[in-house]
Amino acid sequence: MKYMISWWERPQGSAIEYENAQKRILEVFRQWKAPENFKIELFVVRVGDWGGYMLADCDDPLTVHKFCSMLPAFEFQARPVIPVEDAVRGELEVIAWRDGLASA
Repeated sequence: MKYMISWWERPQGSAIEYENAQKRILEVFRQWKAPENFKIELFVVRVGDWGGYMLADCDDPLTVHKFCSMLPAFEFQARPVIPVEDAVRGELEVIAWRDGLASA
């Protein structure tokens, strides 16, 4: 399953608290190693912002949850996603099925 993971900085307080959170985030993240079942396909940061997006392929939702729990200074959202070609094919199938229903 592919997941689009996005994150935003949580409000921290004073400027020094933001600086300390930034240092801790980088310290923790530098030591993190992606598990074998967590394949990163895209990893980008929003310019001028403390947040970004990651497209990851992972067969275990718990692994995704662990990643999203690693840095509490951020608020994470992990959304399962599918390729647009698959979505369109599925939508066309359900439209054809729905159009074939008898009218009530």
